[in-house]
Amino acid sequence: MPMIRRLRPAVAAGLALAAGSAAAHTGEHSISGFASGFTHPFAGLDHLLAMVAVGLWAVKQGGRALWAVPTAFVLAMVAGGVLAGWGGAPLPHLETGIAASVLVLGLAVLMRRQIPVTLGAAVAAGFALFHGYAHGLEMPQAAAPALYGLGFVTATATLHAAGIAGALFGRQAIHFAGAVIAASGAALLWLA
Repeated sequence: MPMIRRLRPAVAAGLALAAGSAAAHTGEHSISGFASGFTHPFAGLDHLLAMVAVGLWAVKQGGRALWAVPTAFVLAMVAGGVLAGWGGAPLPHLETGIAASVLVLGLAVLMRRQIPVTLGAAVAAGFALFHGYAHGLEMPQAAAPALYGLGFVTATATLHAAGIAGALFGRQAIHFAGAVIAASGAALLWLA
């Protein structure tokens, strides 16, 4: 056990330093439809960490937040994807918004105080617009929009569930996970 405690700072620093600038937004997708939508959130550390953090944070908040925060994220993410897919107004500071989501959601996991469920859902939804917009921009031209959207919604729900499961089974590790996510967000913001 003492060895694990000594390795924690090194692991956290390594993850923070490995955070690439918007790694999920390369513009290169060789598959289309559901599979492309599903793999997109897993392709970048920024999406993956933010979505797991939503699940962790929902468990920490407890009660209605357990379903309200992830649901708000998914619904707003879909809205962001639709906005990008329809060629609507550009979303300024897209990469910065995504990086900030990792930092803020990681800090929210670290936070010890409860906040109103509506505020938590609003914060999650605000950041989800950025993630959804990025997903919409990355949709391959050959992809069926509904299948692509279903793919990224399914992946997002899966990552939220992973965060929820991780928090329920490893309550001691929640703060450590929050610190790693926040450090990664800070690195992403610095690189953005």
